[in-house]
Amino acid sequence: MSQPPGPANPYGEPQPQQPYGYPQQPAYPQYPYGQPGQQGQPGAYPPFPQQAGYPQQGGYPPPYGAMPPYPAAPTGMPPLASWGARLGATLLDGLMVMLVPYGLFMAGYLRFSLKVATAWKHCDDVGIARSDCARPAVPASSIVLMLVGGVLMFAAGLFLCYREGTTGQTPGKRIVGIRLLRERDGSTLGFGLAFGRRLLHVLDSLSCYLGYLWPLWDRKRQTFADKCVHTVVIKDPH
Repeated sequence: MSQPPGPANPYGEPQPQQPYGYPQQPAYPQYPYGQPGQQGQPGAYPPFPQQAGYPQQGGYPPPYGAMPPYPAAPTGMPPLASWGARLGATLLDGLMVMLVPYGLFMAGYLRFSLKVATAWKHCDDVGIARSDCARPAVPASSIVLMLVGGVLMFAAGLFLCYREGTTGQTPGKRIVGIRLLRERDGSTLGFGLAFGRRLLHVLDSLSCYLGYLWPLWDRKRQTFADKCVHTVVIKDPH
């Protein structure tokens, strides 16, 4: 006796089953109102969020292995000055600003040193110990030269601090095309912070001037003094 036909399947024809042991194919969802990432259509999925430093294409992240190299400077920071440019600016400042004051000071010091060396030679020739040798008086000309040179060097240092604090550039930095600014917001330092930074260069001189070489491999190309006061040296865009 035959069975009466059952009710029709309200969900359509049944899908054929795959043989046992084969993985089931995933059921892909249907998008009746547009595909994912197509904005402006009802029901569309929003694109992936933009990640800083990595440009997106079509709203999706780039494939594995297509990431750009690690940036040399933090995102959003202007191009940093090279170590060679900073060295060149320092040498130019020394030639243009510090050469005359330093030369005057050294002329006075060498004049006095030459007189002391002559007195010691005379004591050695007559057989008198240097500890018993009368020390010659400092010539007045040596005193004047050293005082004038010292005052001019101090004034030159204040001038460089003023230029760095108000404009971010010393004469040497201006010629090379670099500028000293605050790391936080890119503003100028002000005289006080620029003066303190120059005093902190003593930290760069420790350990065989390692602090001056630190910008060669530092991500922000900072010396120890730069890290203490949070400053960076950038390429001047003007």
